[in-house]
Amino acid sequence: MLSYWEKQSLLQYDYIIVGSGIVGLSTAISLKEADESARVLVLERAILPTGASTKNAGFACIGSLTEILADLQTMPEQEVLHLVKLRYEGLQLLRQRLGDHAIAYTENGSYELITPHDEWALRQMDTVNSLLGNFFPQKAFTLANNKLHTFGFNTNVVKAVVSNTYEGELHTGKMMRSLIDLCLRVGVEVKTGAEVARVEDLGTGVNVVVPHVLLKEELVFSARKLIICTNAFTKQLLPATEDIMPGRGQVLLTNPIPNLRFKGIFHFEEGYYYFRELEGRVLFGGGRQLDFQGESTTDFEYNNRIQHQLEELLRTVILPDTPFTIADRWTGIMAFGKTKQPIIQHHSPNVIVGVRMGGMGVAIGSKVGEMLAEMAVR
Repeated sequence: MLSYWEKQSLLQYDYIIVGSGIVGLSTAISLKEADESARVLVLERAILPTGASTKNAGFACIGSLTEILADLQTMPEQEVLHLVKLRYEGLQLLRQRLGDHAIAYTENGSYELITPHDEWALRQMDTVNSLLGNFFPQKAFTLANNKLHTFGFNTNVVKAVVSNTYEGELHTGKMMRSLIDLCLRVGVEVKTGAEVARVEDLGTGVNVVVPHVLLKEELVFSARKLIICTNAFTKQLLPATEDIMPGRGQVLLTNPIPNLRFKGIFHFEEGYYYFRELEGRVLFGGGRQLDFQGESTTDFEYNNRIQHQLEELLRTVILPDTPFTIADRWTGIMAFGKTKQPIIQHHSPNVIVGVRMGGMGVAIGSKVGEMLAEMAVR
């Protein structure tokens, strides 16, 4: 039932991207920067991006002290340093491309709460600062214990505070809105509600098959190159893709709290817990380590055990003397693997994948998109 006009003019592109999250949109923008005449299409299966891009806490972060130390125990030193550098450069590209005002980027301080279990990390702080000194002009981590009582945390649990010089915060919704707006301004087409059924690398190009619900037939889009940016959902399209494990993140948001004693962003327990001040509220997320198996899913559901623990930590550690009520809850789906390095590679000659962001899509998404575009235009 497709018309001659549709077949002639509406299905052919130079590049097609599957997934309209941070990486997908950033790849599209980078492709247009490389060739403004290129026809670039982004296909999104849902009405809104479905994953973590619109669900995250808005942390512009490079990694906490204990997280980097934990990574050094499981990854070669050069890989850890490369990953931190990738996060930093990705954030700089994001800010440069969209502008701090558009994404509400601010630096109200970034801190890690050190509990008795993590006090050993303080003795390694100079070592980590030295390792990062090759590309950071000043120390990344410094003690900020003078702020401990000001913040109002439970000092029976929080024994020290470490400040991070190179982290900030942003408004996730404004960031995604700005990425979409920029895509439209540079001539990228974004089609939502377009779930890709399968892809076919023909050697000379790629076919991307999308069912048309109303016409009850398949639309076959064609392109020179296809870039897959579906993160935790990649196996649904490319089942043979290895070492991608979904990781669900639980988040809650309080109602406004009068005279809240802290601003900025905060991490603890190797970054598994994270919270921030947001318009006088506390946004608190994490706890995946409490139930790795249960949270290794692409189902958008609440984990009652983790949600309860988030509330308990708010009550006993973060806001020990302050009443609060919960205004909202949500979940997002991230992607992890045996290493925190993202997967950026050819799946076939004309199909490229950029997935497994390791919960750092905000930081590395723009840079990964740039790298994917460079691979596609070669």
